[in-house]
Amino acid sequence: MADEYPLLALAGVRVMADEACILDLPALSIAAGENTAILGANGSGKSTLVKLIARELYPAWGADVRIFGQDSWNVFELRRHLGIVSSTMQLDFDAEPPLEVLDCVVSGFFASRGLWAHQHYTQDMIDASRAALAEVAADHLIGRSIASLSTGEARRVLIARALAHRPRALLLDEPCAGLDPAARHHFLDMLRGIAAGGTTLVLVTHHIEEILPEIDRIVMLRGGRIARDGAKAELLTSDALSALFDLPIAVRTHGAWYRADIDH
Repeated sequence: MADEYPLLALAGVRVMADEACILDLPALSIAAGENTAILGANGSGKSTLVKLIARELYPAWGADVRIFGQDSWNVFELRRHLGIVSSTMQLDFDAEPPLEVLDCVVSGFFASRGLWAHQHYTQDMIDASRAALAEVAADHLIGRSIASLSTGEARRVLIARALAHRPRALLLDEPCAGLDPAARHHFLDMLRGIAAGGTTLVLVTHHIEEILPEIDRIVMLRGGRIARDGAKAELLTSDALSALFDLPIAVRTHGAWYRADIDH
């Protein structure tokens, strides 16, 4: 069973770009069921880490990258275990030709943009896609094109596309980017429901206001390295965040949520 293994286990990872090391992770492990936030400023290595996990780039020789215990994945099989959603994905689905919402979600089973004549999709795939859209309160959007949706609506459809596979975990890369305050509020509420249903969440962000109450662990990245790694209550402090972002930051709490403001 995949649950016997960590969701993610990295060892000896170094990613190079133009002879510079942009990600240096001697060790990082995230357990299955451990909701985690990867927190850091722009340029800290967050996007590189996401691309590494998504197999969009590869580390230098000698690294060990395992997802649910496996170091070699077929992309279709991987999607059954780990769904990946980023704000930049939306650009691909907004492009021409127009892509209908349900087709977008069903095409996730084939890792393609839309459905093609050579692909043989089943009624089970359609049913799973409709159920995923209902789960994120986006089933009323069926029949519309992705390009016609608001940013928040389109982001829900992409979450449904990942959820249709019933993955064990979701990796969310800056999922609230471009959302207005109201859309972000509703979107985060939706993510809380997904977490409550047992799907592990790994949230990549530089906004602590987006860190859900269900997230207990924080991994802080700085300069492509892990600056600190530990419990949320210990790391979401004014001192820790001021050091991470090189700014005087004041942290406040509102119930189980955190907020950070520049401390003038």
